[in-house]
Amino acid sequence: MPDSDHSTLVIVPTYNERDNLAGIVEALGQLSVDLLVVDDNSPDGTGDLADELSEKHQFVHILHRQHKNGLGRAYCAGFEWALERDYEFVFEMDGDFSHDPTDIPRFIETAAEADLVLGTRYRGGIRVNNWPLRRLMLSLGAAKYVKWITGMPFSDPTGGYKCFRRKALESVDLTTVRSNGYSFQIEMTHKIWRQGLRVAEQNIVFTERIEGTSKMSWHIAWEAVWMVWRLWFQHGLRRWPKKKEGEL
Repeated sequence: MPDSDHSTLVIVPTYNERDNLAGIVEALGQLSVDLLVVDDNSPDGTGDLADELSEKHQFVHILHRQHKNGLGRAYCAGFEWALERDYEFVFEMDGDFSHDPTDIPRFIETAAEADLVLGTRYRGGIRVNNWPLRRLMLSLGAAKYVKWITGMPFSDPTGGYKCFRRKALESVDLTTVRSNGYSFQIEMTHKIWRQGLRVAEQNIVFTERIEGTSKMSWHIAWEAVWMVWRLWFQHGLRRWPKKKEGEL
């Protein structure tokens, strides 16, 4: 098992992910990364298992939260934890193996010339396994909807597999992040893109979870519907990022 070089942190929010956590730790243990588990007081004992794993593995860290308070709040807590330390690359990754941990080195390579790297399921084709057609159509439609309203040119703006450079996270006032469900993914990307920072895409394959239960709900979907309009208004009805210094 390689030692972590402490430059890369993978943040995995958990709520009832006990069946997946040990496998995630094993997979990430093959890479030179640290893992931060942000657990929302899971009733299935995910947090207790994370404590056990952190005692066995130096690269595993655990941040306990007292209540289930949403994906966005969990990630923001993880970002703050990362920024208090010396990490250069900070990942968002699902804890159910829908995101392949072996893609991490490719993200880091792409991040050599980007401030944020988005994992995309839809650039140059569709790479999704085990989804019903209805969910796939909903996801593709959401991507087009976000692009149409905000102007962001990305093929998969709702995806949750991302690599942030430290510079990108430091550019965002995390206290201003309003969304808390999956619209959080859209909001964070928009905040970084509209500043004119470099955003790149990395092709991934998304595989629907085998163990555990999806956290998606209609409430989360509706939050995303309205979030993109709010972002557009906040950006002064502009559909393009700020110009960099020296640009006309």
